[in-house]
Amino acid sequence: MSPRGTCALLTLLAALAAAPATAQQTVPGGPLYQKYCSQCHGEKGDGQGVAAPRLLPKPRDFTAGKFKIRHTPSGALPTDDDLRNVIRKGMPYTSMPAWPQLSDDQVNELVTAVKSFSPDFADPEKKPVPITIPKAPAYSEDSAKKGKEVYARIGCPACHGELGRGDGPSAPGLKDDWDHPIRPADLTKRWTYRGGPTREDIYRTFTTGVNGTPMPSFAESLTDAERWQLVDYIVSLDAREEPGYAELVQVQWTTDEISLDSMEKGREVFASAQPAYFPVIGQITEPGRAFHPSANGVTVKAVYNAREIGFLVTWHDMRADTAGHNAPDLVVPPEEDQGDVAAAPAADEGGFFGEEEAPADAAASADDFFGEEEGTTAAATPGTEFSDALAIQLPSTLPTGARKPYFLFGDAQNPVDIWFVDLAKKVATRYTGAGSSSLSVVEGEEVTAVASYDRGEWSVLLKRPLRSTGGVTFAEGQYVPIAFSIWDGAQRERGGKRGLTRWMYLYTMPQETPSTLWPMLRAALAVLAVEILLIVWIRRRHTPVRQDREVSLHV
Repeated sequence: MSPRGTCALLTLLAALAAAPATAQQTVPGGPLYQKYCSQCHGEKGDGQGVAAPRLLPKPRDFTAGKFKIRHTPSGALPTDDDLRNVIRKGMPYTSMPAWPQLSDDQVNELVTAVKSFSPDFADPEKKPVPITIPKAPAYSEDSAKKGKEVYARIGCPACHGELGRGDGPSAPGLKDDWDHPIRPADLTKRWTYRGGPTREDIYRTFTTGVNGTPMPSFAESLTDAERWQLVDYIVSLDAREEPGYAELVQVQWTTDEISLDSMEKGREVFASAQPAYFPVIGQITEPGRAFHPSANGVTVKAVYNAREIGFLVTWHDMRADTAGHNAPDLVVPPEEDQGDVAAAPAADEGGFFGEEEAPADAAASADDFFGEEEGTTAAATPGTEFSDALAIQLPSTLPTGARKPYFLFGDAQNPVDIWFVDLAKKVATRYTGAGSSSLSVVEGEEVTAVASYDRGEWSVLLKRPLRSTGGVTFAEGQYVPIAFSIWDGAQRERGGKRGLTRWMYLYTMPQETPSTLWPMLRAALAVLAVEILLIVWIRRRHTPVRQDREVSLHV
């Protein structure tokens, strides 16, 4: 072969060898991005991935160059470290998972991919410059008290509510820069903050704002001291950084009557009962799915006396939907079972620290949010079709083994007893469930209930006799599976479309807790007796036996 031919062949081989690398470079974001990220954030980084219609909050549109969690001033781009941190840790209570399994090189490759979708990152004038977040000063009650005044003065209750539960009068109408409805954070649940739960994390959010949302920066309008006071007030709403989810409801003995005359009187008997906080997730198993329920947790207290058992169930809700109706057997149309549909109001990433997904479907007056007096009905948005609701689920008969009924309203072999409360009527109805499509009303109302809504929180008190026909009989020292379902009328939740817990356990505690003093004393005496006997036995075994001998004296 001539030198020219050899040179041409080598050139061709080099071109072929380089072709795959060139092809990879032309893939938007690169192959790693397409493998792990494009399903949600889209092949072009525009947030229009194939999974996006089913996700709330919506995946981030990287082409806009607007990022929420940053250490940079309001409106600025994030640093590479900010992007790495989100990839590594994910975004709590969203569909964005953590990726701790990726290597540093892979994370850096994804950071490069994310930046490639917005031309702003290539603009030298927009190079992000991080701000310094100081170490948090010591927390004090006085600082929190001043922070409460700051909270009211700068208008936080308009979105986040008087007690920070995300129920402010402006909350239903909030939208982000993409015109997606957006739900303000529940400030009482720091473990849901997408930017982190620490005091430094909260201070950073007050300082930088949340780009793309109605949450502004307070770097210019509040002094450094005022921002820390506001941080301390937020922390005072709930000291927990983690939810501390429970597995068990302890049913406490009481000699008091479980009264349903009023919620205030009913609460008194539960004052010393141990609360159990359970996570609420969406029902995504059967048609009528709820991919993104508005409730993410429920708190339960339980007591019993000689005749009855009672439950106090509370959870946070943006508003009290008490118009319309609800029932566990309502059918959800197939077109509404696809996630993001026109009939169900959508919601995007939370406006403050990024709380959950479900906004109301229209603006409402402040009366919708700041509660109702006992015995009155809270106002609801005109045309609301479905009401809020609650259900407690128990096995119809106590399981004899480890197997529990199917968690979605039981099955043919293992039916369940359902205590359902439509909060428009505040009346309890019992159902027997042999599956989601096999529910029947139980005649004779042995379960009674009272409910109230106050500043972003529903409270429902239910009671039933300890012994019941067609239901579990509750007895001391007994474990019973229990589960909870919550419906948000504003989200058009009804039937199978609801938030729920998995099976937990209910334990009926003994009436009197035995004293530990006598068992400890008895054990100590038993040990002492054993030690004395052991010492006596050892001494007898090892002491020489003396033999008397007659000694003759010879003179």
